[in-house]
Amino acid sequence: MSQPRALRQPALLRISSAAFLAFWCLVAAFPIFWITVMSFKAPVDAFDANPFNVIFGPETRARGKGLSTLDILAGLTLFYATWRIAIGPLPRAVREWSPGGQVWIGWIIGALVTGLAFVVVLFGVLPPVMDLLNGIAGPLGRDVIGLTTEHYHTVWIERGFTRNFQNSLLVTTGVVTISLTFGTLAGYGLARSGSSLAFWILIIALIFRALPHAVLVAGYLPVFINSAEILRPILGDAAPTLYGKPAATIAVLVAINQPFTIWMLRSFFQNIPADLDEAARVDGCSHFQAFRRVIMPVMWPGVITTGLFSFLLAYNDFLVTSLLLDAQNQTMVPAIAGMFNMETTTTDQVVAVAAAVSITAPLFLLVMIFQRQIVSGLTAGAVKG
Repeated sequence: MSQPRALRQPALLRISSAAFLAFWCLVAAFPIFWITVMSFKAPVDAFDANPFNVIFGPETRARGKGLSTLDILAGLTLFYATWRIAIGPLPRAVREWSPGGQVWIGWIIGALVTGLAFVVVLFGVLPPVMDLLNGIAGPLGRDVIGLTTEHYHTVWIERGFTRNFQNSLLVTTGVVTISLTFGTLAGYGLARSGSSLAFWILIIALIFRALPHAVLVAGYLPVFINSAEILRPILGDAAPTLYGKPAATIAVLVAINQPFTIWMLRSFFQNIPADLDEAARVDGCSHFQAFRRVIMPVMWPGVITTGLFSFLLAYNDFLVTSLLLDAQNQTMVPAIAGMFNMETTTTDQVVAVAAAVSITAPLFLLVMIFQRQIVSGLTAGAVKG
C-alpha cells in the first residue's frame, strides 16, 4: 500500500536518517566484530598494526591453520540455515508440539536443540567434510584467511572456563525463574487492582530499583557473611554459610531486578482486556485458573521480553557476582575481568579475548530464536504503563 503523499518524507531526510542509522550500527557492531576476528588469530596477527593482517592472518595461515573459500561459503550457509530455521520451522514446531498451555517448555527445548545442533554441525560434521572437499577443489580449497580455534580450546578446556559458564547458567536460570514467577503474579494483581495503593507500591519499587547496586550489596553483605550464625538457632550445626554461594547472588539480583520486572509485566497485563477474566470466571474458572489458562497464553510475548531483560541483568552483572561469589563459583563476566587483569603475554591476552567473545554467543542465539516474541512484546506493552 502506497503511503499518502502528505506523509512521505523528503528524499534528503530519508537518506540522512538511513546514513545516521547505518553509521551508529557500524559503531556499535565494530568492537564485537574486531575482537571476534582477533580471537581466531595467532598473537602476532591479532595485535598487528596493519588491519589487513589482523583480518587475513598471514602468520596464522603460514602455520597451516586457515579457511578456504569453500569453508567460508559452508559456514555462511550454516548460519543462514540456522537463522531461517529459528524464524520459520522452529516457532511452528513449538506451537504444534508443546504441551497444552506450556509453550515456554517448547521454547526452552527448541532453543536447546537448535543450539546443540548448530554446535554439532559446525564443529563435528563440517570439519571432516570440508577437509575432503578442499582436497579436490583446487584453488577454491586453498586457505585464504588464517583462522585457529586454539585460543578457545585453551580458555574452555585448559583454563576451566566451562565451570564459569555453568555458574553463569545456574545464576541466570535462578534469577529468571524466580523473577518471572513472582513478577507475573504481582504484575497481574497490580494491573487488575483498582486501588491507588498499587500505584504507590510500584513507585516505591522503582525508587528501590534506582539505587546503586553497591549500596544494596553493602546492605546484604553482612547478612550473608553471618548467615551461619543467623540460621544456627533454626538449622543447628548444619546451618550453611551463604556468602560465596550462588544462592546469595540469586537473591540479591532478584531483589534488584524484581521492581523492573513487575513494572513491565503490569504494563503488559493492562493491555489485556479485563473482559477475558470475566468470561473465564463466567465459564467456571477460579481467579488463578483464569490467570493460568486464559491470560498467560496471551501474555507469552510480554513474559519472554521481560525474561530476556532479567536474563541480561544476571548474565552481564559484574559488581554483585564479583563481591558475593568466591573463586569456585565465579561467573563468566568477573572471570574474564580477572583474565585481563592478570595476563601479560600476547598469547594470554588473545585467550582472554576469546573468553570475552564466547559470552556473546548465547545472547545472539537467544535474540535470534525469540526475535518475534521480543518485537511483539515490546510493541504490545512498552507504549502503556
